[in-house]
Amino acid sequence: MINPLLACVHTFRAASLVGIAGIASIVGAAGLAGSARADEGLWLLSKPPAERLNATYGFTPSAEWLLKAQQASVDPGASGSFVSARGLVMTNQHVASDAIAKLSTAERDLIKDGFYAASPEQELKCKDTEITVLIATEDVTARVQAAVKPGSSPTDAAAARRAAMAEIEQAATAETGLECTVVTLYQGGQYHLYSSKKFTDVRLVFCPEFQAAFFGGDNDNFEYPRFCMDVTFLRVYENGKPYAPANYFKWSANGAAEGELVFVLGHPGRTQRLLTTEHLAFLRDVELPITLANLWRGESNLQRFAQRSAENQRVASEDSFGLANSRKAFLGQLEGLQDPAFFKAKQTEQDALKAAIAKNADLQKNVGDAWKQIADARNAAKPWFARFQAIRAALRYSWLNDALTIARMGDELAKPSGERLREFRESNLAALKAQIVSPAPIYPSFEQARIADALAGLAAALGAEDPVVVGLLAGKSPQERARMAVSGSKLFDVAERTRLLEAGPAAIKASTDSLLVLARGIDAENRRLRALSEDVLDGAEKDAYAKLADARFAVYGDSVYPDATGTLRLSYGTVKGYIDDGKRVPAFTTFGGLFAKAAERADNKDYALPARWIEAKSRLDLSVPFNFVCTADIIGGNSGSPVINKAGEIVGLIFDGNIESLPNAFLYRSNEDRAVAVDSRGIKEALKTVYKADALVAELEGK
Repeated sequence: MINPLLACVHTFRAASLVGIAGIASIVGAAGLAGSARADEGLWLLSKPPAERLNATYGFTPSAEWLLKAQQASVDPGASGSFVSARGLVMTNQHVASDAIAKLSTAERDLIKDGFYAASPEQELKCKDTEITVLIATEDVTARVQAAVKPGSSPTDAAAARRAAMAEIEQAATAETGLECTVVTLYQGGQYHLYSSKKFTDVRLVFCPEFQAAFFGGDNDNFEYPRFCMDVTFLRVYENGKPYAPANYFKWSANGAAEGELVFVLGHPGRTQRLLTTEHLAFLRDVELPITLANLWRGESNLQRFAQRSAENQRVASEDSFGLANSRKAFLGQLEGLQDPAFFKAKQTEQDALKAAIAKNADLQKNVGDAWKQIADARNAAKPWFARFQAIRAALRYSWLNDALTIARMGDELAKPSGERLREFRESNLAALKAQIVSPAPIYPSFEQARIADALAGLAAALGAEDPVVVGLLAGKSPQERARMAVSGSKLFDVAERTRLLEAGPAAIKASTDSLLVLARGIDAENRRLRALSEDVLDGAEKDAYAKLADARFAVYGDSVYPDATGTLRLSYGTVKGYIDDGKRVPAFTTFGGLFAKAAERADNKDYALPARWIEAKSRLDLSVPFNFVCTADIIGGNSGSPVINKAGEIVGLIFDGNIESLPNAFLYRSNEDRAVAVDSRGIKEALKTVYKADALVAELEGK
């Protein structure tokens, strides 16, 4: 499955919506940079590859088509879409699984058993789910760059840009009442202001059993052929009533055919295709190995906790799935970078750009030593990078991170918005506070186990005698220190968290809650290393990458697409099978194939079908397409993306990529890379026959 964690927990949410006149002005103007491959590109909707689409497929998206695509696309934490006039949203089960898990209890496990609300009254209100739709975009590059004084050091330049971005966001939020975020594109070559409308009343309508959504388990993850019903339907409410979106995608009556042109709208989280080979070498040799080691440790620790009881298994299932998914995805990325042929292809791209720059004296002068600047910055980071990653891992995989967020409010909120850590900026503060006071269930025994593992992992990475470790453990073992911190804390009570926030920064700073005390023990070192990462490393690289972005625009034109940033993108391709190990893999799978696979792997619980599927077999049309693959360019964060045809109708739902697609984070290849989707016909057949969700089917059909 396309990993939601790879989306980097979207800082930038939802779909871009510009006026029809604005779209019309750019349709047909955008072409593809010289070296781009046939179906490559994660395109801004403000700059679609119209010329390329017309030349290759004879289709040019109209202004109205693009406007509808933007308005109908939503961000529920990854990707999704409006699919009815009554605010019905379609996404993946694994995208919505966090919300589903928070609605589950030991007595009613919705992840395991699934859920269907046959009437609006039965829909379940999600505890802290947000869905956003971006209303407008604006290029604010000049305003951000103007804040950097000539001759500024990388550290000062980074601080100036952050302050300018915060000021722009705060002013836009005050003016529009929307959630406004400045998005960095082209590694600092451009900055765009994204203004989003947020919905916080989101209700669960339907989700399948986990076994149906993730049929085949980790064995089949990132593989194909697949047989997964990875779909969930939510509904957005506004003022207590179902929201009526201006546009939504209608359901295709016939689905997609092999060879047909299709489009994917979504929020790909992060690609690194514009990085230099020196930077990629750092990822290959330093960053990804550290990341994988942390993931393996975290996954192993969660498995130990889950094996202790059935309830532990339920509580840990969501995090266990996420870590396993991340581990497999990052491993695929590392293997891609370790392939000499793959890396040579990246070097060839870079050499071509260097050669083009060398032919223009002015361009060469502007670029200067940008490549060396990036290489030097990465080399300078090696002595402290592993330490920073170890501390980030300790925070990322435990509730210690939430405690640190609360503790930091005592310091950050006393500063002007532009001087705060980025997540505490004024434009993001309401969302951050809502996250802290979420009524979602917290399980102290689970958090104690995770914090103990985080402390043990930090001791293993830094050494038991490291001053930070010594201070955190305070003479106790990791297990005992975690037990003391959790048992002595009131923070698991939402009323206490609410009280602290309402009391303000001074009260937070004065609090002696045991979890806040533990979190403060890691704060200073995390801040020091984060400053090295953001101010020194990123500061130097943003300056260099901005120069390289200017050079790419000069060489290839301004239609070069930016790396993915979690913002709305358009990609396209054809429904098409591929060759794997000399054998042809067909584009479509069917319900018949699902039952055949279940029978073939009857010895493996990952291939066990839920009881209602077995009972419905005789009534199902086994020839109906279930999953399919296409050549559209996707990456983590595209989970839940609608697949639409030229008429703007739903023909599928992205939920994964094949194993060959994992190195797409660095380089798109169209030969065997495929996006994997649930077929719209398969979704409808399952809803109608397996789940007897007649009202939901009727709504999808527009009845």
